[in-house]
Amino acid sequence: MAEAQIVLSQSRESGIVAIASGEQYPWAHTALAKSGFRRDDDGVWHLPPDGTQTTMADLVQCAKRHHTRVRTSSRRFIGDAARDLARLLPGEWHASVEIYSHPAWQEDLVPWIWDSGELGRALQSERIPYTATLTDTVHGTALLFVERPGHQPGYLVGAFSPQGLEEGYGDPHAPHSIVLPSFPGLAAQLLTDQFLPAYDQAVHARRAAAIAGALGDIRSEHATWQAVDASGRYGDATPVSAADFGAATELFLDHAWRRFRTVIDHAPTLLGRCRPESSPWPDDATALSRLADAMANAAALVDDTVHSGSVPKQERWARAWPAIETWLVEGERFSRQARISAPHQRPALPVAAPALPLTAAPAPRRGL
Repeated sequence: MAEAQIVLSQSRESGIVAIASGEQYPWAHTALAKSGFRRDDDGVWHLPPDGTQTTMADLVQCAKRHHTRVRTSSRRFIGDAARDLARLLPGEWHASVEIYSHPAWQEDLVPWIWDSGELGRALQSERIPYTATLTDTVHGTALLFVERPGHQPGYLVGAFSPQGLEEGYGDPHAPHSIVLPSFPGLAAQLLTDQFLPAYDQAVHARRAAAIAGALGDIRSEHATWQAVDASGRYGDATPVSAADFGAATELFLDHAWRRFRTVIDHAPTLLGRCRPESSPWPDDATALSRLADAMANAAALVDDTVHSGSVPKQERWARAWPAIETWLVEGERFSRQARISAPHQRPALPVAAPALPLTAAPAPRRGL
């Protein structure tokens, strides 16, 4: 790719729009500004309707003087395509354009993408200077919408890491991105029927795995603490003084509480989906009730900590440990119920959407 490049495309609402990219993208900015373009808050350059009578030849010559290459996209402006799709999706969705003019900015994006398919690979191997995001303003789901690289038709859509599970890069639970066709109606149908249910199931599994991981860590450290308590010695047979054991106990309790915060963050949602009465283990209902009560007590401790600024250590441990212990004892019952439960269904696509193309807009004329 050139050190500085301008990509022109056609927007239904804004006419000719331009996006600058490359390691020396400021050169492209200068060329666009001198040619009468104006940049909006998203970083997209527009030619004002009442601007100068700039021609393609004028822009190309100005860009050449500033070491910038100009090319015309065969696709319609990605912002229009994303907004057309967002309007058809059930619920409340917002579309916005994201510009990654410098290649390093795209690299910063990679860790936030929660994908095990083509989109994740493309972000690491292809130059993608601009994208759009689709955000469900009710559920918080955030999707990345890009033109499929390599001059292939259609678009790629994948997910950002869900809130509270941002360490998802390379996660085996990540959903697969999908290829969307050029028609918004068909694209909305695919997103609604295929990708979003798979995404919701992946988030469900990821939450369950995070809870199991946190409880596993606490259980392992608790076993180590119990062994030291019972023997009065460390694992290497060194005797433990009373002072050292007290410090080790405080450290264990503090670490257990920090890890248990993961359970507090994610368990209430999954508990609400468990239906033990219709499962192979209906007797789990009593255990789930105890877990819910313990979770409520732990959540109250979090609220008290937030509102009062701090809770004395002894009080915190006295209130936290019974909840943690309940989850250590009954956690396996929760895990098996969570595995067979399912996320709540999103609204269905309301009506058949019009089959208008997302791509194949006419190229800008020589007279811009």
